[in-house]
Amino acid sequence: MQAQGTQARYAPGARVVVRDCEWIVRRADPSDDGGYILTVDGLSELVSGKSARFLTRLEEEADAIRVLDPAETRFEQDLTPGFEKSRLFIETQLRQITPADEKIHLGHKAAMDPVLYQLDPALQALKQNRQRILIADAVGLGKTLEAGILMTELMRRGRGKRILVLTLKSMMTQFQKEMWNRFTIPLTRLDSAGLQRVRNNIPGNHNPFYYYDKSIISIDTLKQDNEYRRHLEQAYWDIIVIDEAHNVAERGSSSQRAKLAQLLAGRSDTLIMLSATPHDGKARSFASLMNMLDPTAISDPEDYAREDFRDKGLVIRRFKKDIRDQVQQEFKERVVKDLYLNASLEEEAAYQALLDVPFTYRGEHSPERNGQLVRIGLQKSLFSSPAAARVSVEQRIKKLSHKAETSDDEHHEIQALHSLLLALRNVDAAHFRKYQELLTLLKSSDFGWKKTNTEDRLVIFSERIETLNWLEGQLMGDLKLKEDAGQILHGGMSDIEQQEIVEAFGKPESKLRVLLCSDVASEGINLHYLSHRLVHFDLPWSLMVFQQRNGRVDRYGQTEEPIITYLINRSDNPTVKGDQRILEILKEKDEQAYKNIGDSATFMKVHDAEAEAALTADAMATGTNAEAFDAKYQPDDSNEGDDLLALFLKPPALNPETAVSSSQGLSKEEEGEPPTVERYSLFESDYDFARQALEAINRERKQVSFTANNERQTLTLTPPDDLEYRFRFLPSEISPENGSLVLTADKARFEDEIRRSRQDENAWPKLHYLWPQHPAIQWLEDKLLAQVARHSAPVLALPDMPQVNAALQPGEAVFLVSGLIPNRKAHPVVWQWFAIRCQDNRVTDVQNAEAWLKQLQLGSKLPNRAQPLAISALEALRQPVIDSAQRQMAQHQADFTAATRPELDRQLAELKALQQRQVNQLELQLDRSSQAEHFKASRREERLVRIEKVFDDYRAWVQDTLTIEPVPFIQIIAVFTREDD
Repeated sequence: MQAQGTQARYAPGARVVVRDCEWIVRRADPSDDGGYILTVDGLSELVSGKSARFLTRLEEEADAIRVLDPAETRFEQDLTPGFEKSRLFIETQLRQITPADEKIHLGHKAAMDPVLYQLDPALQALKQNRQRILIADAVGLGKTLEAGILMTELMRRGRGKRILVLTLKSMMTQFQKEMWNRFTIPLTRLDSAGLQRVRNNIPGNHNPFYYYDKSIISIDTLKQDNEYRRHLEQAYWDIIVIDEAHNVAERGSSSQRAKLAQLLAGRSDTLIMLSATPHDGKARSFASLMNMLDPTAISDPEDYAREDFRDKGLVIRRFKKDIRDQVQQEFKERVVKDLYLNASLEEEAAYQALLDVPFTYRGEHSPERNGQLVRIGLQKSLFSSPAAARVSVEQRIKKLSHKAETSDDEHHEIQALHSLLLALRNVDAAHFRKYQELLTLLKSSDFGWKKTNTEDRLVIFSERIETLNWLEGQLMGDLKLKEDAGQILHGGMSDIEQQEIVEAFGKPESKLRVLLCSDVASEGINLHYLSHRLVHFDLPWSLMVFQQRNGRVDRYGQTEEPIITYLINRSDNPTVKGDQRILEILKEKDEQAYKNIGDSATFMKVHDAEAEAALTADAMATGTNAEAFDAKYQPDDSNEGDDLLALFLKPPALNPETAVSSSQGLSKEEEGEPPTVERYSLFESDYDFARQALEAINRERKQVSFTANNERQTLTLTPPDDLEYRFRFLPSEISPENGSLVLTADKARFEDEIRRSRQDENAWPKLHYLWPQHPAIQWLEDKLLAQVARHSAPVLALPDMPQVNAALQPGEAVFLVSGLIPNRKAHPVVWQWFAIRCQDNRVTDVQNAEAWLKQLQLGSKLPNRAQPLAISALEALRQPVIDSAQRQMAQHQADFTAATRPELDRQLAELKALQQRQVNQLELQLDRSSQAEHFKASRREERLVRIEKVFDDYRAWVQDTLTIEPVPFIQIIAVFTREDD
């Protein structure tokens, strides 16, 4: 032991006492003064949950540091009834074991009813050295839940203390609530009001991102605040989540959002990206997302192949058709209703007036494509509503009239535009057939919508805000709705305004009945809680918008049959009729994608809503007939080439043995092994553990006031000061109300509470989910650990009973021992528990602790007669027991190294080849460049330095992850012996 030097004393996993507090060593890095920099996490009650760094030389000089030697563990006989203290202590120690495998240990037990496909992203990510994944499932499949499962698994493994979530303004509250309600992940919302609170609570020179360990913020808020961007560069997280990640891809030039995401990609161990529309069909754009996940993945963003990165597991993507067999209960089949209506005479006159306008381009009449594109722009607004068309026409007139010089052709256009305005004014509400059809629909018994039913709310989509404003003013009166029964949601609103409207729409007690949405609301937000009826007031010009809109109510968790209604106007004018038919074809293609294909983007293959709308407009401008438009945009049966995601998801045809189907994900485990692991416990449930723990804490003196309802599996307690203190650093929304904390392990009851909470003014559940991740359970575990003195282990003198006799021979002692070996990242990799049997003052056998504990049946209360026990003989066995445990751990260490060394060598060789490929690609780019040689030399040097740093960092990651520390940490947990005869 001594030969391994001072560093062995400070091996990761070792317990040390510094400044009279107990810590666990996470890292021991050499320092310039000849000692070590210890990175530690607090164990004792005063520092629990805290991290610190100590210089060993400085602490040793002050005699303020002591390494706890397991061979010096003190033994204390447990005299409590039924060995209550020991049972709770051993159970708590078992709960500290962090998994190191690739299965799900806790995420599947969240407050939800997960289906297998939702476990796949976590299973795929856990196979990586560091978890970097784009979850690209289709709209409505539950990407937020999938991210929550992965985050929970990482937190269970000790790799989720600090979390940052970036999302859209309108989705911050929704994401925050979902993470807390389902997974008990407390994200503090840093909207504009939250940021101001942080500014007020901390000194000006402090980094706000260290004030809260777990926070959620809008990416647009960050990009607009230079001060906070500077703070980002000084902060680091365990997990970063970027929701709607397509918004941070590079699109032509590097946007502020993309630059911010690139910065954050290097500030976290884990990066989780979420997007149902993850790329725009351009190689460079998608490559930018992949390189954020793994900067070694792609050498040439313009030209890359599956073979470059197929084994990295960076993307997972499924559609509803792919997982339909798993979700028959969770997803309701949508009902689509098409309402066709003929244009009124006034509308036909407006259409003709539009066609009569001699549109100009650059001052000249342009009857071909360029002029027609102007016409199509106005026609798009007219297809939405006369109100939207009037605004667009007035803007066109203003633009032409304010030019320094107006040509004759432009004068003629202005005159015709004024005629168009007159025609539009004649299309009032009475002669606006689409609106009249909407009124008839909403009042009809067949449609079944009742404005008085608080749990049957209506969503109406339109692309144009002018249309929404007009609808709000008109509908309120015609439906006799109160002023606050209708609301508009659009992207020009502040983050707080958007969140308030979305929250109100999900609360039955709110007076909101009709939500009028622009397409800002088609991205990400949940509108399905109290709504299953959605009306498209105008048809989208993009297939992706169809998908996004419908996904607001047709999504995982919808309890009613989604009813999607399209209002489809038809004109007798041949030109307008043809253009309207093109929009109908888009609708039909969306339905085809929903039923058979999955990805609607496979038709137009540009993977961007604006680009799809541009193709639609171009078809109309060039006079393409509907049949030709339909024939041009057909799905590619091979799904190769055009869909960049196919490169990541489909295995090469020549290597079927390594295939993982993108449609089925990873749900079919090899050889039938389940993807989840049930943790061994001495207690029947988390509720039983928590109840008995509270009873034990109060045994000597009452510390916690609580009541237990066994039938409803509910605990109600008044948080003591030390628990209340923990809530001060959590979001204010989750703090116990009226000084009372109510925890329930009943999933069905908690699900009811989540639904009920939408009726509550603050929209947060008053019940809390009782499971291992709740702060109160973690506080309880810390209290139980503190009940056993530092560096001590309980001794259980067991009675003469059949189950004891089967597990423990007369005169025998069994030591329960934990052995832990971390990797160089300070993550536990090998964590074993042993039951070390001793007799006649020597070790006789080493068994698996879990199997032995099951044989002993310690979970059932054994009578404790509390007869005094001579402990000195047990103390003499400490060193032999430790030596035996170290030999066992040495074998585990050798097995781990033998298993991982080939993989380490393979990955390092692969990185070397990838690095050379990037260097070669750089040389090819420079050879093609016409720049002067000195410029190329400068570019070469700068790029080579960056390539080397990226690969050096990644190599360090791989080596630190797959290399374990040489010295295990051994801990005696408890000792079992028989009563003295």
